[in-house]
Amino acid sequence: MINYLKDFINLFFPNICMACGTNLLTNEKSICTGCLYHLPKTNYHKEKNNPVSQMFWGKTFIENATAYYFFHKGSKFQDLIHNLKYKGQKEIGFVLGSHLGADLKESELYRDITMVVPVPLHPKREKKRGYNQSDFIARGIAESMKIEANTTSLYRAVETETQTKKSKLDRWKNVENIFRIRREDAFIDKHVLLVDDVITTGSTIEACAEALLAVKGTKVSVACLAVAAS
Repeated sequence: MINYLKDFINLFFPNICMACGTNLLTNEKSICTGCLYHLPKTNYHKEKNNPVSQMFWGKTFIENATAYYFFHKGSKFQDLIHNLKYKGQKEIGFVLGSHLGADLKESELYRDITMVVPVPLHPKREKKRGYNQSDFIARGIAESMKIEANTTSLYRAVETETQTKKSKLDRWKNVENIFRIRREDAFIDKHVLLVDDVITTGSTIEACAEALLAVKGTKVSVACLAVAAS
């Protein structure tokens, strides 16, 4: 009866796919099955020495690193990320994070993760946007992996300029030493999965990892929704 009622309501207030605009079926959430199937997966979570993990070689010690999809300009996936970050469609992050978490759970490389932590926004930027999109990605991953999501103990202490148009060196300088730990005991002897939406040069992730790795016994792995396609 409930499903029939939902279908009736959707005739007048359709629940549409955030990628293609078609009406979603009863069991679909935010993104239709067809669009999910065609999103360009990297399968990097199955490879130890993939291009994302190589971003951190010689810089900081990351156990494993992956990005779930390739990011192509002008693609449906770019529209999804834009809607997630700037249009208030937070559920996109949770849904894609859930799919990512399900695959990570099956990977030998990520089975000993004990906590999921999103890359934080500065409070001023988060207040202006209304939320941190990486929080929702992290929560989706954590739910699928059945582990804790900690969205408060790592924070951004310094407000910085946007990274979008900066060079690789300027990106690194822009985020150097800007992250802090609020409760070190939350991370002691934990294997943290650091989560963000799109990874470009890895400078922001690197800065977060350095703050976490200063805590006794902490290990860090990385999972992002996407990496820019070369």
